[in-house]
Amino acid sequence: MSVQTTEQPDAVPAGEEPPDTGERHRLTAVTGLAALSLDAMASVAYGPEAIVLVLAAAGAHGLGFTMPVTLAIAALLAVLVASYRQVIAAFPDGGGSYAVAKTHLGARTSLVAAASLVLDYVLNVAVAVTAGVAALTSAFPSLYADRLWLCLAVLALITGVNLRGIVESAKAFIVPTVVFVGSIFVLIVVGLFRSHPVSTATAAGHASVLADNASSVGALLLLKAFASGCAALTGVEAIANAVPSFRVPRVRRAQSAEVALGAVLGLMLIGLSVLIGRFHLQPVGGVTVLAQLADASFGHDWAFYVIQFATMILLALSANTSFGGLPVLLKLLARDNYAPHVFALKADRQVHRHGVLALAVVSAALLVFSGGDTNTLVPMFAIGVFVGFTIAQVGMVRHWLLERGTNWRGKALLNGFGAVLTGVATVVVTASKFEEGAWLIVIALPLLVAAFEAVHRAYGRIGERLGLGRIPEAPHRDRSLVIVPVSSLSRLTSEALTAAASLGDEVRAVTVCYPDPEDRAQLHVLERAWAQWDPGVELVRLACARRTLGRPIAAYVREVAAAEPGTQVTVLIPEAEPERLWQRLLQNQRGAVVAHAVRRETDAVICRLRFRLH
Repeated sequence: MSVQTTEQPDAVPAGEEPPDTGERHRLTAVTGLAALSLDAMASVAYGPEAIVLVLAAAGAHGLGFTMPVTLAIAALLAVLVASYRQVIAAFPDGGGSYAVAKTHLGARTSLVAAASLVLDYVLNVAVAVTAGVAALTSAFPSLYADRLWLCLAVLALITGVNLRGIVESAKAFIVPTVVFVGSIFVLIVVGLFRSHPVSTATAAGHASVLADNASSVGALLLLKAFASGCAALTGVEAIANAVPSFRVPRVRRAQSAEVALGAVLGLMLIGLSVLIGRFHLQPVGGVTVLAQLADASFGHDWAFYVIQFATMILLALSANTSFGGLPVLLKLLARDNYAPHVFALKADRQVHRHGVLALAVVSAALLVFSGGDTNTLVPMFAIGVFVGFTIAQVGMVRHWLLERGTNWRGKALLNGFGAVLTGVATVVVTASKFEEGAWLIVIALPLLVAAFEAVHRAYGRIGERLGLGRIPEAPHRDRSLVIVPVSSLSRLTSEALTAAASLGDEVRAVTVCYPDPEDRAQLHVLERAWAQWDPGVELVRLACARRTLGRPIAAYVREVAAAEPGTQVTVLIPEAEPERLWQRLLQNQRGAVVAHAVRRETDAVICRLRFRLH
């Protein structure tokens, strides 16, 4: 029996301002659609083309199957939307396929789902940015040589917007999304009233890639076309992964955004497929199918360029889907001890800043590796998300078998059918693109799962040593000795000794001396000043033949610990913290050197006292 939870905001007494719960930094259904659906929306620029390019191997007869293949993909889209709508209701904390697998399929399967989503999100950023820049360099060929720097600049822009908050990014991307979707629907409507293409100027002079020796249209070719066209479904899962980013009631808003995404994407795919058959378009080298459709519907005028520029911008900005989904997924992994806990932290604007920055850094590395070339990255794209689709569908089948509820058999059958379709697509896509670069994903997926498990084991060992989950022994008081390294007299020295006296039963100041005459002279100056100052703290001289700072202090700590067993030894290291950040470059880092040596060679407690200079 499924349980639905209705979320309500806390009541606020009349006359009082509501507390800042962070809801204003979260998404509505509309802004959620803009922030998390760009990947899926932009896929209409390459999804239909992927189908046509495969069917072109069977000649003009093969292109006649474009509509049936598209309808099959639209049917799968409907299954996925219905499934993820149920995922949103069943798992309102987000996580999508990871959360489903963790609950119903076990930890190892959930990590496979998480790893597949992580790879897909990272590749989506790289592919989206390079595809958008490729559209720009197609319009302005003189920029081609600088495409890598353009890619990095676009990535930096998207990262900066997302660091300001997911709502800010959603508001920034509403206009490009509306322009693109509106342009595509206008193109479809206008094209339906055309009996023949208005213009073919875009494709003129370009060679057709239609096969001369047409082969028969077999099941394998149709499967390959279906699998290639399924690239248009990437991003469908992003809303289910980021449910916590929505305002209350989160489930209802996220479900509304998911349904709207499915409806808009499905209509665009079917509409463009109808026009492809209506105008008898053939794939040609150097010209996208979408560009040919715009040329055929509008002619080669300003409307054609609006479509091209809207496509270029949305492709580049579709990377925002990953910035909305991956940080939430990393937060869930961190909560379950499979990723560093820093990914669970939030900034003031409800931003998982470390997740955003990690995604930006890895994506930048991919861009540098590929040189800003889309074709280097595309063969690896979409495999991960289909693995996640399949796992989520199988998990939801098990969910219905366990939970039952209203019409559970129909829902389980729907999810099972979707699992079969996405599973077949996963196998076909991986096999057909294995030699083109998909082998990297086959290797990276288990490596990422192994990394998650290694992090989990590390946290397990830490928790065991800390005794997490067990009642500790009663606190008791030990004799404490605080050692303070000093090199000169200053206000910082006084502050350090004052703090040390508050921490321990006994305080000792230590200074390292070297055999050089100049160093001996400085030591005598310090000892005379210390005697004159008379702080009531012993100054211990640590002779050292070599010019090293940390080791003699660590050796003294070991000597004290051995001579006075049962004494808690603390090394308090005073450091000045400049007022301005750049002034830290002027510091000598003596405190870091001492802390490193003491931490490595002793069990003493290290306390670094930072004295702020205003």
